[in-house]
Amino acid sequence: MSNFALRVKCRSTRGIVAAISTFLADQTCNITDSAQFDDVDTGNFFMRVSFRSEGGQDLEELKTGFEAVASPFGMEAQFFDEAVKRKVIIMVSRFGHCLNDLLYRWRIGALPIDIVAVISNHMEYQKVVVNHDIPFHCIAMRRENKLQAEAQQMRIVEETGAELVVLARYMQVLSDDMCRTMSGRIINIHHSFLPSFKGANPYKQAYERGVKLIGATSHYVTAELDEGPIIEQDTVRVTHAQSNEDYVSLGRDVEAQVLARAIHAHIHGRVFLNGNKTVVFPPSPGSYASERMG
Repeated sequence: MSNFALRVKCRSTRGIVAAISTFLADQTCNITDSAQFDDVDTGNFFMRVSFRSEGGQDLEELKTGFEAVASPFGMEAQFFDEAVKRKVIIMVSRFGHCLNDLLYRWRIGALPIDIVAVISNHMEYQKVVVNHDIPFHCIAMRRENKLQAEAQQMRIVEETGAELVVLARYMQVLSDDMCRTMSGRIINIHHSFLPSFKGANPYKQAYERGVKLIGATSHYVTAELDEGPIIEQDTVRVTHAQSNEDYVSLGRDVEAQVLARAIHAHIHGRVFLNGNKTVVFPPSPGSYASERMG
């Protein structure tokens, strides 16, 4: 028995949910989880359905049969097998907290992805990556070779079939061309002090201003620097008694957690682009279960 999911986006109108549920029932599919959102501001409708194919239908049969349902509503529809792990490339520079966190979650099965490569502009994490039997690529990035370096990165994306690129504190600005080519397929993480504390040492700037909340934001990458649609955010409280170093350490923790949650939402098809915003549905029951504890 196969566990599949269906993502749907279209203009809001009567009969969408009935049409989808009737189709799945007619195909001997049993719905196990469902979430929907009707955006009254934009007039868009979003839905994600998890279901079991109890009659043995495969994805291609379901896709073909669903075309007659999707067409009258102008649906953008996507079926996928929840058991198939998405291929992911991680890009990192010299801050390794997010990379190490993702490698651990991947190793225990808490983040069901297939890490097909790690790309860095430095050599610091070659050994830890290779020790996980993951290909490591060091691609130096300088102003004079930026186009060539990004061409190398894109070749790795194409050769590996990666569906998602994760910037795990990759401290380089991607070109507009790469952002457009990979639209909706690159996730970034950074502190949530923007636009107040820009540039170097944002945690030090926050410390000197007596900030009481430290946060992190994970978003899709667009040509507008750090302004892509937000997927996940979180905060942690700090007090007057904590040091600049405490701010940095707490910030790293929340960055790692927020990035992992954003990736989890993306790979399970829970994130929908909605203009400059996103619709992010709650996780399905059991989707956070790990294959092993450590």
